[in-house]
Amino acid sequence: MSESLDRSAKINILTEAVVRRLCETLDKSTDKGWRKLGEIVANDRRFKVSSDDLEMCSLKVLQLEGSPSRMLLRLMGERGCTTGHLIDYLQTLGNCDALQCLKPSALQIVVQPQSVALLSGHKLHLSCHAVGKFPVQYQWFKTKEEVPNSFSPDLVINPVHLKDAGFYICRVNCGESCEFSQWAQVDVLNVDTSCGLSYHTVEGQLKVVLHPEFQRLNIGDNLQLQCGAVGRPIPRYQWYRNGVLIPKATKRKLVIPHVMQDQHGRYRCEISSSTERMWTNEADVVIDDVYAIGGGKNNNIYQVFTPKLFNHVFLPQHLVSSIVTDIAILGPNDFFLNSVPEQLYATDKVALLIGNLSYQNHPQLKAPMVDVYDLSNLLQQLNFQVVSLLDLTESEMRNAVDEFLLLLHKGVYGLLYYAGHGYENYGNSFMVPVDAPNPYHSANCLCVQSILKLMQEKETGLNVFLLDMCRKRNIHDDSTPNIILRVTANIVFGYATCQDAEAFELSSSGFTNGVFVKFLKKRLLDDEKITVVLDRVAEDMGQFDATRGKQALEIRSSLSERRALSDPILPGDSADPAHTQRRQWAKAHQLPESMCLSFDCGAQIKLGFAAEFSNVLVIYTHIIKKPEDMSFCQAQVTDFSHDLDVDPKEMNRETPEETGIYFLSSSLPQHCLYTRVSALQKLREELVFTVCLQGTFTSMADDPVHWMKHINIGKPLIARLDLHRDIRRNSCMQTCLMPHSPCHSPCHSPGPEHCPYLHQGLHQPQDYSRLLPQQQYLDVYEHVQGATGGCGDSYYDNLSQPRYEHAYNSPGGLSSSPSRVSIPIEAPEDINELQTVFINSLQLQQQ
Repeated sequence: MSESLDRSAKINILTEAVVRRLCETLDKSTDKGWRKLGEIVANDRRFKVSSDDLEMCSLKVLQLEGSPSRMLLRLMGERGCTTGHLIDYLQTLGNCDALQCLKPSALQIVVQPQSVALLSGHKLHLSCHAVGKFPVQYQWFKTKEEVPNSFSPDLVINPVHLKDAGFYICRVNCGESCEFSQWAQVDVLNVDTSCGLSYHTVEGQLKVVLHPEFQRLNIGDNLQLQCGAVGRPIPRYQWYRNGVLIPKATKRKLVIPHVMQDQHGRYRCEISSSTERMWTNEADVVIDDVYAIGGGKNNNIYQVFTPKLFNHVFLPQHLVSSIVTDIAILGPNDFFLNSVPEQLYATDKVALLIGNLSYQNHPQLKAPMVDVYDLSNLLQQLNFQVVSLLDLTESEMRNAVDEFLLLLHKGVYGLLYYAGHGYENYGNSFMVPVDAPNPYHSANCLCVQSILKLMQEKETGLNVFLLDMCRKRNIHDDSTPNIILRVTANIVFGYATCQDAEAFELSSSGFTNGVFVKFLKKRLLDDEKITVVLDRVAEDMGQFDATRGKQALEIRSSLSERRALSDPILPGDSADPAHTQRRQWAKAHQLPESMCLSFDCGAQIKLGFAAEFSNVLVIYTHIIKKPEDMSFCQAQVTDFSHDLDVDPKEMNRETPEETGIYFLSSSLPQHCLYTRVSALQKLREELVFTVCLQGTFTSMADDPVHWMKHINIGKPLIARLDLHRDIRRNSCMQTCLMPHSPCHSPCHSPGPEHCPYLHQGLHQPQDYSRLLPQQQYLDVYEHVQGATGGCGDSYYDNLSQPRYEHAYNSPGGLSSSPSRVSIPIEAPEDINELQTVFINSLQLQQQ
């Protein structure tokens, strides 16, 4: 059987009929089903199927018509599994029925009909082609009804009308065999083309042909907006209000019955296909805010309530008719509506996300890469201009922050997210670069409060800091920065953990979020005040057993207005000083254009690019044409600058996962060779590399022939900002190294002069009654054997390396001095037992 199949073909190109039969067989089997198959695949490290993946597959049984087997096969296909691999796994599994599903039948559909959206009056063309041992017969259906005279592989309706919209399928017969094609949806749009719309073919790129229009409504009216696009495959739709995704609004037409005042705003729709994405124009929806109340007429007078005036006005009936479009009539049983708060706007929204994981002198982390990627996607949905960076040195971090600060002007919303190692001394938080020495001091790190000080000078509308790092004291750092902050009502700090505590990431063989982002990403798109969003995240984290009592979100805010990350953008003057800088920041998102390369032998390749992060570029090559007498053809990229992080062993791989590309694998084109280029911020010159085409001809035995082309793509993504340069004179470093006065620190942890017990001996008694309520902690010394111990049956074995560095190596490999763990006195009475459980649950890695 295996000889009759193309073992090198990826399993994600198996026909739907084969996949359906295979999934039904695996789902029904108990001892030789999908879970046992998943365990076999998990033991093959090539495809990285983890226990978390299998758990995700199992959850599919909770969905209507959900299939764990289908989910498993999809994961295997995305990670490069071929038909040959699958056959080998099924033979190991011993499931003969599943193997039979892969046996080629006497009939195979090789071309499936594709969904399409097109304009009324144009030609509809659907195709379904099959091959078989006997003559093939076709019959097209629309839903359950046969399409008259549709006996050929091509269904053509010219011209197409609105009544032709619907779902189509083709039945193919070959002898006694019968197969059905996949369903194809046809969406027919009726658009007035007299307005200058040019439209030629549905085979081209996605094209928006209908935009939503301005609406002015009264409270209680039905809001109806619609848009439309043409293209193949059929476009997908997602509606947004004020930049915030509207759940379940995924149709061309958006209908909101009985609108209320708070549903006014700017509406637009994101229209996308598998390879393209575009937006409709914004449409303003105005919900008039003048209301009529009471039981109707009284002596020909309406009682009108105007929230803006906060008083009652009695008008004659003949005057009411002139303002009827501005009021909503409420019945006798209705109630007063509260005035709607004034909509707040941002003049712009920018975000800098930094994830440090590959430390040179400290434990490696995993979660920051996943956290930064997920937050980047979410913030872009909120219309933030996002720059996401991995693994920055001290100078690169300072220069990235400087570029970020240049964008902050009056009314701008600025968000800084950092994930990595960190610490906090005397209320000042420090972010640790990947090149920080061991041990490090404040001079080697970035002080968050110094960045805030510079942000305050910009008169921003909102400053948000999300710090996903540990906040333990650094006993090797005696410096006390003096940072005097202004009193402004626009600052929000979201700390992933409390003062003097660690922040954790979860142990997993795959890629998972840290604890903070695990819950933050579920709430970030909520159209709520940012502090309300963080409060809900804190509540969610409090229910998480693995970190309960060890990590709790801490929120510090001076926000006096209802500022939300979902607030709409009302741009300022295009001539303002920030406009040029915004365009510069936008360059950090610009990808090189794809190109088609022609070689002397007659072969053509496509050279494409994608961005995983702002400093991580994906390059892929795809053969689009080769001479008939060429038996083998492959295009590889090579000769990259030594400034970049490119692993030669992971270049030009057949699957994205093999080269370390995990987040974009489902969106990249298939049947390519992939290369991941990291550390673009280190690129000093334009990016130049070589494309090497290797081919063999049937007339030349197996001797390969090579052709070379040198490619220059300039400075892609973040490389345009030259973060490798020397630190600027006006860098945030200015405010990091000044004498300290604790009274000036906005939220300082107890310093030595305030907490004399920090310098007491190990066995010296301490007077806890002198401490303030918020400082009432018990000092518990961590024994050396507890630093690496773990409780085998504990909930907390899933906790991995904390994001902090307060214990450093002695020559023997263990901490040379005991470190502290602070525990609130509200803990259980048995302090000794609590100390043991707490310390043993922390898996601190030996260095």
